Amino acid sequence: MDTLKFKTSLKCDNCVAKITPYMDDISEIINWKVDLEDPNKVLTAQGENLSAEKIEEALAEAGYTSELLK
Repeated sequence: MDTLKFKTSLKCDNCVAKITPYMDDISEIINWKVDLEDPNKVLTAQGENLSAEKIEEALAEAGYTSELLK
């Protein structure tokens, strides 16, 4: 299973609720979560053959910025 982590511009639970349909539409993602306690508001996605670009595009469609963490 692949794991990708992104620094995001999410701020609160309402932001997470807003991105949920976009993230749930990505069939390669098995599991995802956002750590709102982290200063970088890290989104962690787990799944098979994950595409960082696809996840970043989904977040952008929802109105948020993201940056893949190495």
